[in-house]
Amino acid sequence: MDSKDQLLSGAAWRTGTDIIGKVLGVVYIIPWFMWMGKFGNQANALYSMGYSVYTIFLLLSTIGIPGAIAREVAYYNALGDENLAYRVVREMTLILIGLGALMGAIMAIFAPFFANMLGGGTALIPVVRSLALAVFAAPAMGAIRGYFQGMNLIKAIALSNLCEQVVRVFWMLVTAYTIMVMGSHNWETAVVQSTTAAFVGMIGSYALLLFYLVKTKSLMRIINPGPATMKIHPLRLIDHTMRIAVPFIVIGSATQIFQLIDQSSFMAIMSHVTTYSHNELLDLVAYFSANVNKLTMILLGVALTIGNVSDPLITEANTKGDRKGLAVLVVYNFRLFIGFMLPAVIGMSLLTIPLYTLFYEHPSSLQSSLFVFAVLQSFLLGLYLIIFPTLSIMNYKKTSMKFFGWTLLVKLIVQAPAILLFHSYGPLVSTTLAFGFGVWLFIRKLYKITLFSKKNVMKTFYGVALITAVMGISVILVELLLGILFGSHPSRTESAIIVLLGGVVGFYVYLFISAKLGMLEKILGERANSLRRKLRI
Repeated sequence: MDSKDQLLSGAAWRTGTDIIGKVLGVVYIIPWFMWMGKFGNQANALYSMGYSVYTIFLLLSTIGIPGAIAREVAYYNALGDENLAYRVVREMTLILIGLGALMGAIMAIFAPFFANMLGGGTALIPVVRSLALAVFAAPAMGAIRGYFQGMNLIKAIALSNLCEQVVRVFWMLVTAYTIMVMGSHNWETAVVQSTTAAFVGMIGSYALLLFYLVKTKSLMRIINPGPATMKIHPLRLIDHTMRIAVPFIVIGSATQIFQLIDQSSFMAIMSHVTTYSHNELLDLVAYFSANVNKLTMILLGVALTIGNVSDPLITEANTKGDRKGLAVLVVYNFRLFIGFMLPAVIGMSLLTIPLYTLFYEHPSSLQSSLFVFAVLQSFLLGLYLIIFPTLSIMNYKKTSMKFFGWTLLVKLIVQAPAILLFHSYGPLVSTTLAFGFGVWLFIRKLYKITLFSKKNVMKTFYGVALITAVMGISVILVELLLGILFGSHPSRTESAIIVLLGGVVGFYVYLFISAKLGMLEKILGERANSLRRKLRI
Protein backbone atom coordinates (compact mmCIF):
# COMPACT_ATOMS: atom_id res chain seq x y z
CA MET A 1 0.00 0.00 0.00
CA ASP A 2 1.53 3.33 -1.05
CA SER A 3 1.64 6.34 1.25
CA LYS A 4 -1.47 7.99 -0.25
CA ASP A 5 -3.54 4.83 0.20
CA GLN A 6 -2.23 4.46 3.76
CA LEU A 7 -3.20 8.06 4.52
CA LEU A 8 -6.71 7.64 3.11
CA SER A 9 -7.19 4.29 4.85
CA GLY A 10 -5.98 5.68 8.17
CA ALA A 11 -8.20 8.76 7.85
CA ALA A 12 -11.21 6.58 7.05
CA TRP A 13 -10.64 4.27 10.02
CA ARG A 14 -10.01 7.12 12.42
CA THR A 15 -12.94 9.23 11.25
CA GLY A 16 -15.38 6.31 11.19
CA THR A 17 -14.51 4.96 14.62
CA ASP A 18 -14.36 8.47 16.08
CA ILE A 19 -17.90 9.21 14.91
CA ILE A 20 -19.19 5.89 16.28
CA GLY A 21 -17.39 6.52 19.58
CA LYS A 22 -18.82 10.02 19.92
CA VAL A 23 -22.34 8.77 19.17
CA LEU A 24 -21.94 6.05 21.82
CA GLY A 25 -20.60 8.65 24.23
CA VAL A 26 -23.86 10.60 23.93
CA VAL A 27 -26.53 7.93 23.36
CA TYR A 28 -25.69 6.03 26.56
CA ILE A 29 -26.94 9.03 28.57
CA ILE A 30 -30.57 8.24 27.73
CA PRO A 31 -30.87 4.90 29.59
CA TRP A 32 -28.25 5.83 32.21
CA PHE A 33 -30.07 9.01 33.27
CA MET A 34 -33.43 7.23 33.19
CA TRP A 35 -32.20 4.43 35.49
CA MET A 36 -30.84 6.99 37.94
CA GLY A 37 -34.44 8.10 38.48
CA LYS A 38 -34.93 11.18 40.63
CA PHE A 39 -31.18 11.25 41.36
CA GLY A 40 -30.27 11.70 37.68
CA ASN A 41 -29.09 15.32 37.89
CA GLN A 42 -27.14 14.76 41.10
CA ALA A 43 -25.52 11.63 39.66
CA ASN A 44 -24.56 13.47 36.47
CA ALA A 45 -23.10 16.38 38.46
CA LEU A 46 -21.01 14.01 40.61
CA TYR A 47 -19.85 12.16 37.50
CA SER A 48 -18.90 15.46 35.83
CA MET A 49 -16.96 16.66 38.89
CA GLY A 50 -14.92 13.47 38.95
CA TYR A 51 -14.14 13.78 35.25
CA SER A 52 -13.04 17.40 35.65
CA VAL A 53 -10.27 16.26 37.98
CA TYR A 54 -9.53 13.18 35.85
CA THR A 55 -9.07 15.20 32.63
CA ILE A 56 -6.48 17.50 34.19
CA PHE A 57 -4.50 14.58 35.64
CA LEU A 58 -4.74 12.71 32.35
CA LEU A 59 -3.15 15.64 30.54
CA LEU A 60 -0.41 15.92 33.18
CA SER A 61 0.35 12.20 33.03
CA THR A 62 0.94 12.13 29.27
CA ILE A 63 2.29 15.68 28.56
CA GLY A 64 2.25 15.08 24.81
CA ILE A 65 4.69 12.15 24.91
CA PRO A 66 2.59 9.71 22.79
CA GLY A 67 2.77 12.18 19.89
CA ALA A 68 6.51 12.54 20.42
CA ILE A 69 6.91 8.76 20.32
CA ALA A 70 5.05 8.69 16.99
CA ARG A 71 7.42 11.30 15.54
CA GLU A 72 10.53 9.51 16.81
CA VAL A 73 9.41 6.09 15.54
CA ALA A 74 8.65 7.50 12.09
CA TYR A 75 11.95 9.39 12.07
CA TYR A 76 14.22 6.48 13.01
CA ASN A 77 12.38 4.07 10.73
CA ALA A 78 12.97 6.51 7.87
CA LEU A 79 16.68 6.49 8.75
CA GLY A 80 16.67 2.69 8.71
CA ASP A 81 17.42 2.37 12.44
CA GLU A 82 14.37 0.34 13.46
CA ASN A 83 16.02 -1.02 16.61
CA LEU A 84 16.39 2.48 18.00
CA ALA A 85 12.70 3.11 17.29
CA TYR A 86 11.80 -0.01 19.29
CA ARG A 87 14.16 1.05 22.09
CA VAL A 88 12.52 4.49 22.26
CA VAL A 89 9.08 2.86 22.57
CA ARG A 90 10.26 0.48 25.32
CA GLU A 91 12.02 3.08 27.44
CA MET A 92 9.33 5.73 27.01
CA THR A 93 6.64 3.18 27.91
CA LEU A 94 8.48 2.37 31.14
CA ILE A 95 8.80 6.06 31.94
CA LEU A 96 5.10 6.62 31.26
CA ILE A 97 4.14 3.66 33.47
CA GLY A 98 6.05 5.38 36.29
CA LEU A 99 4.49 8.75 35.50
CA GLY A 100 1.01 7.22 35.40
CA ALA A 101 1.60 5.51 38.73
CA LEU A 102 2.80 8.78 40.28
CA MET A 103 -0.13 10.84 38.97
CA GLY A 104 -2.63 8.13 39.83
CA ALA A 105 -1.28 7.91 43.39
CA ILE A 106 -1.42 11.69 43.85
CA MET A 107 -4.98 11.76 42.56
CA ALA A 108 -6.05 8.93 44.87
CA ILE A 109 -4.28 10.33 47.95
CA PHE A 110 -5.64 13.84 47.44
CA ALA A 111 -9.15 12.68 46.51
CA PRO A 112 -10.60 14.10 49.79
CA PHE A 113 -9.00 17.46 48.98
CA PHE A 114 -10.53 17.55 45.49
CA ALA A 115 -13.89 16.41 46.83
CA ASN A 116 -13.86 19.26 49.35
CA MET A 117 -12.58 21.79 46.79
CA LEU A 118 -15.33 20.95 44.30
CA GLY A 119 -18.02 20.72 46.97
CA GLY A 120 -18.94 17.19 46.02
CA GLY A 121 -18.79 15.93 49.59
CA THR A 122 -17.67 12.49 50.68
CA ALA A 123 -19.56 10.90 47.79
CA LEU A 124 -17.02 12.38 45.37
CA ILE A 125 -13.99 10.72 47.05
CA PRO A 126 -14.56 7.17 45.70
CA VAL A 127 -15.45 8.67 42.30
CA VAL A 128 -12.08 10.44 42.06
CA ARG A 129 -10.23 7.36 43.32
CA SER A 130 -11.91 5.12 40.76
CA LEU A 131 -10.71 7.47 38.02
CA ALA A 132 -7.18 7.39 39.47
CA LEU A 133 -7.00 3.81 38.15
CA ALA A 134 -7.58 5.13 34.63
CA VAL A 135 -4.90 7.81 35.13
CA PHE A 136 -2.47 5.03 36.06
CA ALA A 137 -3.31 2.98 32.95
CA ALA A 138 -3.65 5.70 30.32
CA PRO A 139 -0.06 6.92 29.74
CA ALA A 140 1.43 3.53 28.80
CA MET A 141 -1.52 2.88 26.51
CA GLY A 142 -0.80 6.25 24.88
CA ALA A 143 2.80 5.15 24.31
CA ILE A 144 1.66 2.03 22.46
CA ARG A 145 -0.75 4.06 20.37
CA GLY A 146 2.10 6.47 19.64
CA TYR A 147 4.13 3.52 18.32
CA PHE A 148 1.32 2.45 15.99
CA GLN A 149 0.89 6.04 14.81
CA GLY A 150 4.60 6.25 14.03
CA MET A 151 4.30 2.99 12.07
CA ASN A 152 1.23 4.47 10.31
CA LEU A 153 -0.93 1.57 11.54
CA ILE A 154 -3.90 3.83 12.23
CA LYS A 155 -6.39 0.97 12.09
CA ALA A 156 -4.99 -0.42 15.37
CA ILE A 157 -5.35 2.97 17.09
CA ALA A 158 -8.85 3.55 15.72
CA LEU A 159 -10.13 0.13 16.76
CA SER A 160 -8.52 0.41 20.20
CA ASN A 161 -10.25 3.77 20.74
CA LEU A 162 -13.57 2.29 19.66
CA CYS A 163 -13.07 -0.82 21.79
CA GLU A 164 -12.30 1.37 24.81
CA GLN A 165 -15.49 3.36 24.31
CA VAL A 166 -17.68 0.29 23.69
CA VAL A 167 -16.39 -1.54 26.79
CA ARG A 168 -16.68 1.64 28.89
CA VAL A 169 -20.30 2.28 27.88
CA PHE A 170 -21.18 -1.41 28.27
CA TRP A 171 -19.80 -1.45 31.83
CA MET A 172 -21.58 1.79 32.70
CA LEU A 173 -24.96 0.58 31.48
CA VAL A 174 -24.73 -2.94 32.93
CA THR A 175 -23.66 -1.72 36.38
CA ALA A 176 -26.18 1.16 36.38
CA TYR A 177 -29.01 -1.21 35.50
CA THR A 178 -27.85 -3.85 37.99
CA ILE A 179 -27.57 -1.37 40.87
CA MET A 180 -30.44 1.03 40.15
CA VAL A 181 -33.04 -1.36 38.75
CA MET A 182 -32.22 -4.80 40.18
CA GLY A 183 -30.03 -4.06 43.20
CA SER A 184 -29.53 -1.65 46.08
CA HIS A 185 -30.70 1.52 44.21
CA ASN A 186 -27.68 3.36 45.65
CA TRP A 187 -27.03 6.05 43.04
CA GLU A 188 -23.66 7.02 44.52
CA THR A 189 -22.39 3.44 44.10
CA ALA A 190 -23.73 3.46 40.54
CA VAL A 191 -21.78 6.64 39.75
CA VAL A 192 -18.57 5.09 41.12
CA GLN A 193 -19.06 2.11 38.82
CA SER A 194 -19.74 4.48 35.93
CA THR A 195 -16.42 6.22 36.47
CA THR A 196 -14.61 2.92 37.06
CA ALA A 197 -15.77 2.13 33.53
CA ALA A 198 -12.98 4.38 32.22
CA PHE A 199 -10.39 1.92 33.59
CA VAL A 200 -12.36 -1.13 32.43
CA GLY A 201 -12.56 0.37 28.93
CA MET A 202 -8.79 0.77 28.91
CA ILE A 203 -8.38 -2.94 29.73
CA GLY A 204 -10.35 -3.70 26.57
CA SER A 205 -8.19 -1.28 24.61
CA TYR A 206 -5.00 -2.85 25.99
CA ALA A 207 -6.21 -6.28 24.89
CA LEU A 208 -6.76 -5.08 21.32
CA LEU A 209 -3.43 -3.24 21.19
CA LEU A 210 -1.66 -6.36 22.50
CA PHE A 211 -3.34 -8.38 19.75
CA TYR A 212 -1.96 -6.00 17.11
CA LEU A 213 1.50 -5.98 18.71
CA VAL A 214 1.58 -9.77 18.41
CA LYS A 215 0.04 -9.73 14.93
CA THR A 216 2.65 -7.29 13.61
CA LYS A 217 5.46 -9.18 15.43
CA SER A 218 6.35 -6.01 17.30
CA LEU A 219 5.91 -7.12 20.92
CA MET A 220 9.16 -9.08 21.32
CA ARG A 221 11.14 -6.49 19.37
CA ILE A 222 9.94 -3.76 21.74
CA ILE A 223 10.70 -5.90 24.80
CA ASN A 224 14.14 -6.88 23.51
CA PRO A 225 15.30 -4.54 20.71
CA GLY A 226 18.57 -5.30 18.97
CA PRO A 227 21.62 -3.02 18.79
CA ALA A 228 21.03 0.46 17.37
CA THR A 229 23.39 2.51 15.23
CA MET A 230 22.50 5.72 17.08
CA LYS A 231 21.78 6.65 20.69
CA ILE A 232 19.05 8.72 22.29
CA HIS A 233 18.44 9.75 25.88
CA PRO A 234 14.75 9.32 26.86
CA LEU A 235 14.86 12.13 29.43
CA ARG A 236 16.18 14.51 26.79
CA LEU A 237 13.30 13.51 24.55
CA ILE A 238 10.83 14.20 27.38
CA ASP A 239 12.39 17.62 27.99
CA HIS A 240 12.15 18.49 24.29
CA THR A 241 8.59 17.20 24.10
CA MET A 242 7.46 19.17 27.14
CA ARG A 243 8.82 22.41 25.68
CA ILE A 244 6.69 21.85 22.59
CA ALA A 245 3.64 20.19 24.14
CA VAL A 246 3.08 22.04 27.41
CA PRO A 247 1.74 25.26 25.82
CA PHE A 248 -0.70 23.21 23.72
CA ILE A 249 -1.77 21.19 26.77
CA VAL A 250 -2.24 24.20 29.06
CA ILE A 251 -4.04 26.38 26.52
CA GLY A 252 -6.02 23.47 25.11
CA SER A 253 -7.29 22.45 28.55
CA ALA A 254 -8.90 25.86 29.14
CA THR A 255 -12.44 24.47 29.06
CA GLN A 256 -11.55 21.76 31.61
CA ILE A 257 -9.82 24.29 33.87
CA PHE A 258 -12.85 26.59 33.67
CA GLN A 259 -15.13 23.68 34.57
CA LEU A 260 -13.06 23.03 37.70
CA ILE A 261 -13.34 26.70 38.63
CA ASP A 262 -17.10 26.67 37.99
CA GLN A 263 -17.82 23.54 40.02
CA SER A 264 -15.63 24.46 42.99
CA SER A 265 -16.55 28.15 43.29
CA PHE A 266 -20.26 27.67 42.60
CA MET A 267 -20.73 25.09 45.34
CA ALA A 268 -18.67 27.11 47.83
CA ILE A 269 -20.29 30.50 47.19
CA MET A 270 -23.88 29.33 46.82
CA SER A 271 -23.76 27.25 50.00
CA HIS A 272 -22.95 30.46 51.94
CA VAL A 273 -25.29 32.96 50.28
CA THR A 274 -28.38 30.78 49.66
CA THR A 275 -30.43 28.23 51.53
CA TYR A 276 -30.09 25.55 48.87
CA SER A 277 -29.27 22.07 50.17
CA HIS A 278 -26.19 20.20 48.97
CA ASN A 279 -28.26 18.01 46.63
CA GLU A 280 -30.12 21.03 45.22
CA LEU A 281 -26.78 22.66 44.41
CA LEU A 282 -25.67 19.45 42.69
CA ASP A 283 -28.83 19.69 40.58
CA LEU A 284 -27.91 23.25 39.56
CA VAL A 285 -24.37 22.15 38.63
CA ALA A 286 -25.95 19.53 36.39
CA TYR A 287 -28.22 22.15 34.79
CA PHE A 288 -25.51 24.64 33.77
CA SER A 289 -22.56 22.27 33.34
CA ALA A 290 -22.83 18.48 33.37
CA ASN A 291 -26.01 18.01 31.34
CA VAL A 292 -25.18 20.46 28.59
CA ASN A 293 -21.47 19.54 28.34
CA LYS A 294 -22.24 15.98 27.34
CA LEU A 295 -24.14 17.25 24.30
CA THR A 296 -21.96 20.21 23.30
CA MET A 297 -18.77 18.09 23.49
CA ILE A 298 -19.61 16.79 20.00
CA LEU A 299 -19.76 20.34 18.62
CA LEU A 300 -16.50 21.30 20.34
CA GLY A 301 -14.88 18.06 19.15
CA VAL A 302 -15.74 18.91 15.55
CA ALA A 303 -14.50 22.48 16.05
CA LEU A 304 -11.16 21.12 17.27
CA THR A 305 -11.01 18.77 14.29
CA ILE A 306 -11.66 21.69 11.92
CA GLY A 307 -8.73 23.50 13.51
CA ASN A 308 -6.48 20.44 13.22
CA VAL A 309 -7.25 19.78 9.55
CA SER A 310 -5.19 22.74 8.35
CA ASP A 311 -2.36 22.39 10.90
CA PRO A 312 0.12 20.76 8.45
CA LEU A 313 -0.65 23.36 5.76
CA ILE A 314 -0.29 26.24 8.23
CA THR A 315 3.03 24.78 9.43
CA GLU A 316 4.26 24.54 5.83
CA ALA A 317 3.16 28.08 4.91
CA ASN A 318 4.68 29.50 8.10
CA THR A 319 7.98 27.68 7.47
CA LYS A 320 8.13 29.13 3.96
CA GLY A 321 7.21 32.60 5.22
CA ASP A 322 4.14 32.59 2.96
CA ARG A 323 2.00 35.23 4.69
CA LYS A 324 -0.50 35.35 1.82
CA GLY A 325 -0.96 31.58 2.06
CA LEU A 326 -1.42 31.85 5.83
CA ALA A 327 -4.10 34.51 5.38
CA VAL A 328 -5.99 32.28 2.94
CA LEU A 329 -5.81 29.31 5.33
CA VAL A 330 -7.00 31.41 8.28
CA VAL A 331 -10.02 32.63 6.31
CA TYR A 332 -10.75 29.07 5.19
CA ASN A 333 -10.63 27.90 8.83
CA PHE A 334 -13.09 30.61 9.84
CA ARG A 335 -15.40 29.72 6.96
CA LEU A 336 -15.42 26.03 7.85
CA PHE A 337 -16.05 26.81 11.50
CA ILE A 338 -18.85 29.32 10.87
CA GLY A 339 -20.45 27.09 8.24
CA PHE A 340 -20.68 24.18 10.68
CA MET A 341 -20.95 25.75 14.12
CA LEU A 342 -23.46 28.55 13.61
CA PRO A 343 -26.31 26.39 12.25
CA ALA A 344 -25.44 23.63 14.74
CA VAL A 345 -25.74 25.82 17.84
CA ILE A 346 -28.88 27.56 16.55
CA GLY A 347 -30.44 24.22 15.66
CA MET A 348 -29.66 22.75 19.09
CA SER A 349 -31.02 25.86 20.79
CA LEU A 350 -34.30 25.69 18.88
CA LEU A 351 -34.68 21.99 19.70
CA THR A 352 -33.89 22.50 23.38
CA ILE A 353 -37.10 21.07 24.88
CA PRO A 354 -37.28 17.83 22.83
CA LEU A 355 -33.50 17.39 22.96
CA TYR A 356 -33.37 17.80 26.74
CA THR A 357 -36.41 15.55 27.17
CA LEU A 358 -34.82 12.87 24.98
CA PHE A 359 -31.57 12.72 26.95
CA TYR A 360 -32.67 13.78 30.43
CA GLU A 361 -36.17 14.89 31.40
CA HIS A 362 -38.77 17.45 30.41
CA PRO A 363 -36.94 20.69 31.29
CA SER A 364 -38.12 23.45 33.56
CA SER A 365 -37.80 27.05 32.36
CA LEU A 366 -34.51 27.33 34.31
CA GLN A 367 -33.10 24.16 32.73
CA SER A 368 -34.13 25.32 29.25
CA SER A 369 -32.64 28.79 29.68
CA LEU A 370 -29.34 27.49 31.03
CA PHE A 371 -29.14 24.91 28.25
CA VAL A 372 -29.70 27.52 25.52
CA PHE A 373 -27.15 29.87 27.13
CA ALA A 374 -24.53 27.09 27.29
CA VAL A 375 -25.19 25.89 23.73
CA LEU A 376 -24.85 29.40 22.30
CA GLN A 377 -21.71 29.88 24.39
CA SER A 378 -20.18 26.80 22.73
CA PHE A 379 -19.81 28.90 19.55
CA LEU A 380 -17.36 31.12 21.43
CA LEU A 381 -15.55 28.14 22.98
CA GLY A 382 -15.26 26.47 19.59
CA LEU A 383 -13.86 29.67 18.08
CA TYR A 384 -11.18 29.67 20.79
CA LEU A 385 -10.33 26.04 19.98
CA ILE A 386 -9.64 26.76 16.31
CA ILE A 387 -7.66 29.97 16.89
CA PHE A 388 -5.14 29.13 19.63
CA PRO A 389 -3.47 26.18 17.79
CA THR A 390 -2.85 28.42 14.77
CA LEU A 391 -0.83 30.96 16.79
CA SER A 392 1.04 28.20 18.64
CA ILE A 393 1.97 26.44 15.38
CA MET A 394 3.27 29.77 14.04
CA ASN A 395 5.77 29.86 16.94
CA TYR A 396 3.81 32.31 19.07
CA LYS A 397 3.61 29.93 22.02
CA LYS A 398 4.62 32.52 24.61
CA THR A 399 2.06 34.96 23.23
CA SER A 400 -0.60 32.25 23.33
CA MET A 401 0.28 31.42 26.94
CA LYS A 402 0.10 35.12 27.84
CA PHE A 403 -3.33 35.45 26.20
CA PHE A 404 -4.53 32.35 28.00
CA GLY A 405 -3.26 33.86 31.27
CA TRP A 406 -5.31 37.02 30.63
CA THR A 407 -8.36 34.92 29.76
CA LEU A 408 -7.99 32.93 32.98
CA LEU A 409 -7.48 36.11 35.00
CA VAL A 410 -10.74 37.61 33.69
CA LYS A 411 -12.53 34.38 34.60
CA LEU A 412 -11.15 34.43 38.16
CA ILE A 413 -11.96 38.13 38.68
CA VAL A 414 -15.51 37.96 37.34
CA GLN A 415 -16.46 34.52 38.69
CA ALA A 416 -17.52 35.38 42.26
CA PRO A 417 -19.43 38.60 41.43
CA ALA A 418 -21.20 36.82 38.56
CA ILE A 419 -22.33 33.95 40.82
CA LEU A 420 -23.47 36.39 43.51
CA LEU A 421 -25.47 38.42 40.97
CA PHE A 422 -26.77 35.73 38.62
CA HIS A 423 -26.57 32.51 40.70
CA SER A 424 -26.69 29.49 38.35
CA TYR A 425 -26.19 31.75 35.32
CA GLY A 426 -23.04 33.20 36.93
CA PRO A 427 -20.48 30.62 35.74
CA LEU A 428 -21.81 30.90 32.18
CA VAL A 429 -21.66 34.70 32.30
CA SER A 430 -18.06 34.76 33.59
CA THR A 431 -16.94 32.14 31.02
CA THR A 432 -18.56 34.12 28.19
CA LEU A 433 -16.83 37.34 29.26
CA ALA A 434 -13.47 35.60 29.72
CA PHE A 435 -13.50 33.70 26.44
CA GLY A 436 -14.90 36.73 24.63
CA PHE A 437 -11.89 38.75 25.80
CA GLY A 438 -9.47 35.89 25.05
CA VAL A 439 -10.83 35.29 21.54
CA TRP A 440 -10.57 39.03 20.83
CA LEU A 441 -6.87 38.96 21.85
CA PHE A 442 -6.14 35.90 19.71
CA ILE A 443 -7.95 37.22 16.62
CA ARG A 444 -6.32 40.64 16.90
CA LYS A 445 -2.86 39.05 17.03
CA LEU A 446 -3.68 36.66 14.20
CA TYR A 447 -4.76 39.59 12.04
CA LYS A 448 -1.56 41.52 12.77
CA ILE A 449 0.51 38.52 11.68
CA THR A 450 -1.39 37.38 8.60
CA LEU A 451 -3.55 40.38 7.59
CA PHE A 452 -6.32 37.92 6.71
CA SER A 453 -9.39 39.36 5.03
CA LYS A 454 -11.86 40.39 7.70
CA LYS A 455 -14.27 41.34 4.92
CA ASN A 456 -14.36 37.78 3.55
CA VAL A 457 -14.87 36.31 7.02
CA MET A 458 -17.73 38.69 7.82
CA LYS A 459 -19.35 38.08 4.40
CA THR A 460 -19.31 34.37 5.21
CA PHE A 461 -20.75 35.04 8.67
CA TYR A 462 -23.60 37.22 7.33
CA GLY A 463 -24.36 34.72 4.57
CA VAL A 464 -24.40 31.74 6.93
CA ALA A 465 -26.44 33.72 9.47
CA LEU A 466 -29.09 34.50 6.82
CA ILE A 467 -29.30 30.87 5.70
CA THR A 468 -29.36 29.73 9.33
CA ALA A 469 -32.29 32.06 9.99
CA VAL A 470 -34.29 30.39 7.21
CA MET A 471 -33.21 26.99 8.51
CA GLY A 472 -34.36 28.04 11.97
CA ILE A 473 -37.82 28.92 10.64
CA SER A 474 -38.10 25.45 9.08
CA VAL A 475 -37.10 23.80 12.38
CA ILE A 476 -39.64 25.91 14.31
CA LEU A 477 -42.39 24.92 11.84
CA VAL A 478 -41.54 21.23 12.29
CA GLU A 479 -41.68 21.68 16.08
CA LEU A 480 -45.02 23.51 15.90
CA LEU A 481 -46.62 20.90 13.63
CA LEU A 482 -45.38 17.99 15.72
CA GLY A 483 -46.31 19.91 18.87
CA ILE A 484 -49.94 19.91 17.70
CA LEU A 485 -49.69 16.14 17.28
CA PHE A 486 -47.77 15.30 20.49
CA GLY A 487 -48.85 18.09 22.84
CA SER A 488 -46.77 20.44 25.02
CA HIS A 489 -45.13 17.64 27.03
CA PRO A 490 -43.87 15.10 24.48
CA SER A 491 -42.61 11.74 25.74
CA ARG A 492 -39.03 10.59 25.23
CA THR A 493 -39.99 8.69 22.06
CA GLU A 494 -41.98 11.63 20.71
CA SER A 495 -39.07 13.96 21.51
CA ALA A 496 -36.76 11.67 19.55
CA ILE A 497 -39.08 11.99 16.53
CA ILE A 498 -39.14 15.80 16.86
CA VAL A 499 -35.33 15.97 17.14
CA LEU A 500 -34.85 13.60 14.21
CA LEU A 501 -37.33 15.27 11.84
CA GLY A 502 -36.37 18.80 12.93
CA GLY A 503 -32.69 17.99 12.49
CA VAL A 504 -33.12 16.36 9.08
CA VAL A 505 -35.37 19.12 7.71
CA GLY A 506 -33.11 21.87 9.10
CA PHE A 507 -29.97 20.18 7.74
CA TYR A 508 -31.44 19.75 4.25
CA VAL A 509 -32.85 23.30 4.12
CA TYR A 510 -29.46 24.69 5.18
CA LEU A 511 -27.57 22.68 2.55
CA PHE A 512 -30.13 23.39 -0.18
CA ILE A 513 -30.08 27.17 0.29
CA SER A 514 -26.28 27.18 0.73
CA ALA A 515 -25.92 25.34 -2.57
CA LYS A 516 -28.33 27.62 -4.43
CA LEU A 517 -26.61 30.77 -3.14
CA GLY A 518 -23.10 29.45 -3.81
CA MET A 519 -22.20 29.47 -0.13
CA LEU A 520 -21.49 25.74 -0.14
CA GLU A 521 -18.54 26.17 -2.51
CA LYS A 522 -17.08 28.93 -0.32
CA ILE A 523 -17.21 26.66 2.73
CA LEU A 524 -16.38 23.23 1.29
CA GLY A 525 -14.58 24.06 -1.96
CA GLU A 526 -14.51 21.21 -4.50
CA ARG A 527 -16.19 18.82 -2.04
CA ALA A 528 -19.38 20.84 -2.51
CA ASN A 529 -19.90 19.34 -5.98
CA SER A 530 -19.81 15.81 -4.58
CA LEU A 531 -22.27 16.76 -1.85
CA ARG A 532 -24.56 18.38 -4.42
CA ARG A 533 -24.70 15.16 -6.43
CA LYS A 534 -25.41 12.98 -3.38
CA LEU A 535 -28.23 15.22 -2.18
CA ARG A 536 -29.44 15.95 -5.75
CA ILE A 537 -29.31 19.68 -5.20
